[in-house]
Amino acid sequence: MRYVYGITSALLMGGTALALVTQSPVGAQVAQNDSSEIARTVPRSGAPESFADLVEQLQPAVVNISTKQQVTLGVRLNPFAGTREPITQEQQGGGSGFLISNDGYIVTNNHVISGGPRGEEVNEVTVTLTNQKEYKAKIVGRDAASDLALLKIDAKGLPFVKFGDSNAARVGDWVVAIGNPLGLGSTVTAGIISAVQRNIGQGGAYDRYIQTDTAINRGNSGGPLFDLQGNVVGINNMLISPVGANIGVNFAIPADAAIPVINALRAGERPQRGYLGIGIAPVNEDLAAALGLPKDRGEFVQRVEPDGAAAKAGMKRGDVVTMVNGKEVTPRQTLSYIVANTKPGTRIPIEIVRDGKKVTLQAVVGERPPESELVGSDFDPEDEQALPDDPKGSADKVLQEQLGLAVQPLTSDIARAVGVDSDTKGLVIVAGSRTSDAARKGLRRGDVILSINRSPVTSTEALAKGVTDAKKAGRDAVLLEILRRGGPAAFIPVRLND
Repeated sequence: MRYVYGITSALLMGGTALALVTQSPVGAQVAQNDSSEIARTVPRSGAPESFADLVEQLQPAVVNISTKQQVTLGVRLNPFAGTREPITQEQQGGGSGFLISNDGYIVTNNHVISGGPRGEEVNEVTVTLTNQKEYKAKIVGRDAASDLALLKIDAKGLPFVKFGDSNAARVGDWVVAIGNPLGLGSTVTAGIISAVQRNIGQGGAYDRYIQTDTAINRGNSGGPLFDLQGNVVGINNMLISPVGANIGVNFAIPADAAIPVINALRAGERPQRGYLGIGIAPVNEDLAAALGLPKDRGEFVQRVEPDGAAAKAGMKRGDVVTMVNGKEVTPRQTLSYIVANTKPGTRIPIEIVRDGKKVTLQAVVGERPPESELVGSDFDPEDEQALPDDPKGSADKVLQEQLGLAVQPLTSDIARAVGVDSDTKGLVIVAGSRTSDAARKGLRRGDVILSINRSPVTSTEALAKGVTDAKKAGRDAVLLEILRRGGPAAFIPVRLND
């Protein structure tokens, strides 16, 4: 179960309802939460005297998920062989899930079957049913943006449950959660819906949750949240807590947000989401004062991707987007949420404020790229690297010997990963010597070198030439222009090694 300290949080909501379980032929097995079975256990209004009959019907469809993964913690030098060897450790994790078909499809959270520093797919997934039968599970598909995943076990005739209509959920409705918290095994808790359409400030297409006071703890992740008709109205996802345990503020992914994602994963497809290709910031009090606009209305455009939907519509840096497709942009109804839940290819009006004047643009919504492309998953700025023992070329050797740095050209993916504009030109630092002057001056992995001695650089050869030219001129230092996430470019003098 994801949990957040204090009042910080993370992800999810949106979507339309589609049936995941088709009509069964005569004589076929029926879902555990079939309405005819549930009707006799729960009165038409109010809570039952006991949830026992309801739970007895539903519990067999809820599973325990355990995972294993080999994670590389670092490298060590083998003094006898003179080589570097990875330091690995087996990590275990897990959570809950539930069967949605009698042939073994299981829904859970993506973070339940993810591990490692970048949320990689785990090496092994084991599913345990309430009858203690164990199965090795295959990961059919996973979607980081919605934090959903679909598994498959090789079995038939299994108990399963159906999704319900989460849009019909009301504040005050009774709900029942079944899962495997804190390694205790199958556990049932009940409570009420505290809020619907809850925006917890993380942005994106899925920042809408069902909030509940049902007791949820770590290990409940991926388990179902049932209404009293036995329908899955939510997928338990995270809690907010100062102590990492339940305090009655818990969140579930609404079923109507999950259904299109699960359907896409089951079909071997990637979920489609709208995309404009812009970087945005909220219009907070200071920005509103600077622009002469009301605070908490609209979002400020920090960057516009070349050839993206926004750029083709004429959007520019510095614009403030106030309305999209007739919907006002506010902290509760964010630009990311509106656009991501708009079908790619749809033509929509976008109202902006530019230089104090209202302007309406027409944009054709693009398709959001895979998350790996957006975040540059191949480059983790926090993943500390040692300098290579054998530099690839003469330019790399010069930089390693003279600056104590290893660099590579900056791509748009890496630029996003390190938090700078995707059209930035330069070199990104990938590793450095801790004893170099560059390290003493604070240069680190993920910093971007824009120029050397005021000459722009986009290749290792250009940077190495700047170093050798300085040495020939009798200088023992170079002036590097450095760009780092969240700040302006700065000139930093760096001494060369003797």
